[in-house]
Amino acid sequence: MKHTIFTGAATAIITPFTEEGIDWDAFGRLIDYQLAGGISALVVAGTTGEGSTLTDKEHEDAVVFCVKRVAGKIPVIAGTGSNNTAHAIERTKTACRAGADAVLLVTPYYNKTTQRGLIASFSAIADASDVPCILYNVPSRTGLNMLPETLAELAKHEKIAAVKEACGNLSQVAKERLLCGDNLDIISGCDDQIVPTLSLGGIGVISVIANMLPKETSEICTCFFNGDVQGAAAMQLKLLSLMNQLMIETNPIPAKAACAAMGFGKNLLRLPLVPMEEGNRQKMLQQMRDLGLEVNE
Repeated sequence: MKHTIFTGAATAIITPFTEEGIDWDAFGRLIDYQLAGGISALVVAGTTGEGSTLTDKEHEDAVVFCVKRVAGKIPVIAGTGSNNTAHAIERTKTACRAGADAVLLVTPYYNKTTQRGLIASFSAIADASDVPCILYNVPSRTGLNMLPETLAELAKHEKIAAVKEACGNLSQVAKERLLCGDNLDIISGCDDQIVPTLSLGGIGVISVIANMLPKETSEICTCFFNGDVQGAAAMQLKLLSLMNQLMIETNPIPAKAACAAMGFGKNLLRLPLVPMEEGNRQKMLQQMRDLGLEVNE
């Protein structure tokens, strides 16, 4: 049956790389850092984790590793979406066997589809899943916007529990809340819109900045849920400059550079992504220092 997978802040965790593959030591230390910071869940092998360039074996290994490292302390959500529904089904089945607590399913990119196609595709994946599914709407990356009416139809599926909403349009989020009610949890997919999304009944955020600042990102949600809306807004605004800088180049280019500066692996990405431009990186590092983070050049 449906249930809320998490409330508060979840980290869309990067995947540290070496020249040969995944940097398991750095990955493990970053997971530990998230747990110590009080994060509510981890999303592994999603957009920020460069899931689309992981081999199927690497994807499975990353989920297994994260599940073992977390050891049941918080939910682990595996990014298993694809523009190929059959591949998404296979990755979802693999993630279920690997012990993931939920899966994250992005709308099909490049080939896109119609709204009817979204309903058919997501329903097929959810039918094959043993765990709850979070849909992911991010039209800036996929070229496809999932409409509130489509979400309301998909919310009827017993395995579709939530949407990660990164459309950037709060009016659309409000309509989703109106049409879906309590039948679908809404999770912010935009760090700069955490408090506004919570104010519309959202239950949390899947966050990029939480890679660096898990405690502070969690506190935004905790403050809001405790009734201190002004305090939550103040914390969001304090982090806003860094939130924006993390999107100055395509995510996860800045996040990978930021984590590398904190000692969580090398600043390595997989093509077609390339390392952050140096001027942008230096500005980001200074913003991190201003927030009290220790970073290396």
